[in-house]
Amino acid sequence: MTTDINPGRADTAGPEGTSVLITVTGHDKPGVTSVLFGALSTRNVSILDVEQVVIRGRLTLGVLVRCIGDSEELQEVIEQAMDSVGVDVTVEVGAENGDRRLSTHAVVVLGSPVSAKSFSALAGELARQGGNIDSIRGIADYPVTGLELLISVDRDSVAADAALRKGLAGVASKYGIDVAVERGGLARRAKRLIVFDVDSTLIQGEVIEMLAARAGREAEVAAVTEAAMRGELDFAQSLHERVAALAGLDVSVLDEVANELELTPGARTTIRTLHRMGYHCGVVSGGFRQVIEPLAHELELDFVKANTLEIAEGKLTGRVVGEVVDRAGKAKALRAFADSVGVPMEQTIAVGDGANDIDMLTVAGLGIAFNAKPALQEVADAALSHPFLDAVLFILGVTRDEIEAADAIDGVMRRVPLN
Repeated sequence: MTTDINPGRADTAGPEGTSVLITVTGHDKPGVTSVLFGALSTRNVSILDVEQVVIRGRLTLGVLVRCIGDSEELQEVIEQAMDSVGVDVTVEVGAENGDRRLSTHAVVVLGSPVSAKSFSALAGELARQGGNIDSIRGIADYPVTGLELLISVDRDSVAADAALRKGLAGVASKYGIDVAVERGGLARRAKRLIVFDVDSTLIQGEVIEMLAARAGREAEVAAVTEAAMRGELDFAQSLHERVAALAGLDVSVLDEVANELELTPGARTTIRTLHRMGYHCGVVSGGFRQVIEPLAHELELDFVKANTLEIAEGKLTGRVVGEVVDRAGKAKALRAFADSVGVPMEQTIAVGDGANDIDMLTVAGLGIAFNAKPALQEVADAALSHPFLDAVLFILGVTRDEIEAADAIDGVMRRVPLN
């Protein structure tokens, strides 16, 4: 146990008292906090600030108080009390009583694993840009490791935010981790609506390729899809070209493909958790309503916007009906969904993977690129490269423990072994 007394400060308090910082460390056990504050209650002490964290059974408790009276006597009382419960304590008399400041940004780091080298590089980049790390907490240990940093950056401009994101994206790319940067404060916690792209985002694979396989033209259609998702082809034009390959297929293939859809790992957990949090959830897809709607109904989604395949005499005609849901159409659909439930655009989230999602992610309050093509990653607020959709929850500050506690209550908690 040690006591630090600032030079030039008297042991006895002035009229307004002396600030005293108490730091307790040791194995966490019931009663430590109770004993400390019981000791403090025997003296004329007011509490200014308290922070406590427990990491794998190790306690760190910091208490800033104002002491009216003899601070040396207070020190002795504290040390005796902490000795009685077998923990260490440091007492700093005359500690600075700085204001608690609001962090300007939240930075979420995801990796499998997050190496010490990658975290060191991240911290170095933050320091280079004048960012101070105010707090760090673990938010996930499955299916990836997740850390949330609350940071303060003095520069306040769009250009400064862009520079911060660019610098951290460089670290993420070099070390194989994901880094998401959001403005801190209430805005981060005020999101109320989310839309997902479907193909290769909410589900694995591309529906149109699954349909084309029934016509023996999967490879041809897949090549066009890939070029369209990279932004090399106009989406509407490419859609018409690919749908033409489906002409003559029996309408029964729509149900067949709908029954074969495989959700992306973590999709059910993500939707279930967002519903618990009161989110409006929907899908906006360049795919097809006839295939997507059964899944949307199963997931209890609030909104579905997708293309409609034309059917005549029980066969697909190779055409779509109505306005095509293309790049601009996706952004329009998100706005319509938000308007229908009275949610401002800054409180919306969009998640997608292709170039046709660019406008949708750009107009959303938070745009998340999920295993996306480079064209989308460049405009997204956050980019995820791990194949688990529940990583979206971690970007929002939701912890794995919170997810699993809620799942346990509903009897649906399970961890699927990862390959």
